[in-house]
Amino acid sequence: MKFDVFSEIQKAGPVLAGHEANVLRETIAQARAADAAGFSCWWLVEHHGCEEFSYSSAPELMLAWIASETQRLRVGHSGVLAPFRINHPLRVAERAALLDHMSGGRLEFGMARSGGREWDTFAVEAESTREQLAEAMHMIPRMWTEERFSWDSPRIQIPERNVIPKPLQRPHPPLWQTALSPAAFELAGRLGVGALGNTLLTGLEQLELLVAQYRGGLERCEEPAGRFRNEQIANFTFVHVADSEKEAVASGMCLGVVWYMATMPRVFGTEAENIYALVRGGLLPDDPAAIRAGGPAHEQAPEDEVPVVDLIKRFAAGESVSSEEAHEVLTDIPSVIVGDPETCRRKLEAFSDLGVDRLMCCMQVGGIEHEAVLSSIYNVGKHLIPHFDR
Repeated sequence: MKFDVFSEIQKAGPVLAGHEANVLRETIAQARAADAAGFSCWWLVEHHGCEEFSYSSAPELMLAWIASETQRLRVGHSGVLAPFRINHPLRVAERAALLDHMSGGRLEFGMARSGGREWDTFAVEAESTREQLAEAMHMIPRMWTEERFSWDSPRIQIPERNVIPKPLQRPHPPLWQTALSPAAFELAGRLGVGALGNTLLTGLEQLELLVAQYRGGLERCEEPAGRFRNEQIANFTFVHVADSEKEAVASGMCLGVVWYMATMPRVFGTEAENIYALVRGGLLPDDPAAIRAGGPAHEQAPEDEVPVVDLIKRFAAGESVSSEEAHEVLTDIPSVIVGDPETCRRKLEAFSDLGVDRLMCCMQVGGIEHEAVLSSIYNVGKHLIPHFDR
């Protein structure tokens, strides 16, 4: 199992003068540290208008900056928002190919269906977004490998063109798809591309089910979208490795995770109860439109039976929550990898046993201090990467 970094380019406020510049500089410093520590890839999301939660609105530019500051670390887009009103496939192919050259052939290329507020921002019609993602996945590798490319479908028409430049990696960079629901995992498998999944305070039973969906999709993959199959599963989870359990608590990482979960409804345009249902052990619906704000929400429980949901509700309501309480509530959740090296190694064995190929460590979460993130990156490189990535 390889270790990657998953970055939102995130930093909770207060948003004072210089806040954005500091966040970007800290991200570059963390990428340099990850390169030195032996991480395999730095993954960036694409989000728009998500202040504090994500300053990653121009990920191709940020990844080019990271590539210029590192030597070995691969740069991953997780992923380009696929709806054509947000990113035209031809422009995506051009930018990604140039980034592959700028990084010396270190690009990992992913696409995402997106949803919620980003659909609203760009006036995207939700009903056809899955078809648009699949079309883009088939189009872009052809643009990268064919001298003459054209496309004609009910959703998009592209006249014959030679799309340049072609990528440095041949035949093209590895392909990935962001996958959160069972249908998305199955689609990634049928397309023959890697799955970029996540665990948001859930148990590992849900991940086991999603892995099975992906494997089933791979079995039904008759012709991959690209020129080769990428049969890897990468999984996002919260990670902070400290020298001791006491330092892990003091870092505020678990409090940052609570902030992350409490902020998600606003960022992704969904009812909070839909996020709580996921934490209780549910799965995201196959149609992202089903969890948009204003749509049907799960019935609200006034006193939740799941302690972490109670904690998130209290935090979202403005109640003060300490780092110690957040750590106490979150520490037994299998997908929260926070603690000393031995604790984290023991928890990570479960991900390796499930067949996760790459662990995408979300390490800059909420308001956790930059120095604590750098220390965690160092500890992962010292204690965990040699054990799992032999």
